[in-house]
Amino acid sequence: MSSPVICFGQQPCGFFPRRFLYAKFQTARRLQAELGGEIVFFFHDSDHDPRETQTILRHRKTGEPATLNFTVENKVQRKWSPLFLKRIAPAWHATTARQLGAYVEPRWIEAFKQTPVTNVADFCLEMYRHLGLLEGVRVVRSGDPAVRRAACAVDEYFADVPYAGQIVRARWLDGAFKLHEGGESYVTLPPVDVTKEQITPTRDSRLRWMQSVIHCTHYIAGAGEQAYLRKEDAPEINFVNRDSIERSDEAYS
Repeated sequence: MSSPVICFGQQPCGFFPRRFLYAKFQTARRLQAELGGEIVFFFHDSDHDPRETQTILRHRKTGEPATLNFTVENKVQRKWSPLFLKRIAPAWHATTARQLGAYVEPRWIEAFKQTPVTNVADFCLEMYRHLGLLEGVRVVRSGDPAVRRAACAVDEYFADVPYAGQIVRARWLDGAFKLHEGGESYVTLPPVDVTKEQITPTRDSRLRWMQSVIHCTHYIAGAGEQAYLRKEDAPEINFVNRDSIERSDEAYS
């Protein structure tokens, strides 16, 4: 019998991760203690939604919540570039560091200051490493060209393509690549040929695409994921509910 592969997935979800992600790490470690095997974090850094990285911290004295987020170089990147290509604006790091004293312990402020200012996905991942979440965990990134080459083909997908001097994540929809403006409004891009290294799945095709690379035996999912996962695409997986946690949308710090 093969050794268990315990997996969970998540977009970068704040430079201090949301508590539901912390709960997935804890659930995975509990399962590993029971079953053995390895833990794999499927880090979906190809997502482009800037709302994913909102970081809700509570004031250490008043308990009032504050929502922080990255500032990136330009509007096109903010709206449509994948998270691993959203370049952090230079002033954001120092400005945010000055605010953190009201919300987190000094050691985490120092970790924040020591984290290289590159792109949104790398910054989040390095902070998760500082927090000790990645110890003993294998990270598989959806933005990794080698992962994309190894993955199965999917009919529903996004591709990283050029637009307005940037690389954006455009949806293949009705025979064209499109950028979602909101509501029913889209920007249709000129035709362009793409390779597997540019392609990532939609939400509905993500499980099959991920599983074709990771081959997990157990997958930990939150309530939202349980509602949309196409479990029939991977009947070999044992699906596990993540442990419950209070204030799940707030940051773990």
